[in-house]
Amino acid sequence: MADRSLRGMRLGASSLQSEEGVVFVERTNHTYVCTQCERDTVMTFAADAEVPEAWECRTCGAEALRRIGDTVAEVDHSGDKAARTHWDMLLERRTVPELEELLEERLALLRERRGERLSA
Repeated sequence: MADRSLRGMRLGASSLQSEEGVVFVERTNHTYVCTQCERDTVMTFAADAEVPEAWECRTCGAEALRRIGDTVAEVDHSGDKAARTHWDMLLERRTVPELEELLEERLALLRERRGERLSA
């Protein structure tokens, strides 16, 4: 019985609820200009949303700045933190001579194991 009542329905593909009485939020379009390829990207935001000054360019992935009238917004990067790499975090815990010593110890262990396998 269940298979006959669902015949012809696209399950999960569309809502059975109508859009009557639904009020959509007001929207505004903002244009971003890429700093590298100089392409425009138009993004739609809610009218009451805080609009970012910078956006990632869809074409090349570089930073695109928001166009306000005929000018492009300035973005202050002075407070941005530099990304810490694995190597930076490692150097916070150990010095380069300590790392070289550890490397030599591990290489000696590997060479020892390899030598045991060859003789066995």
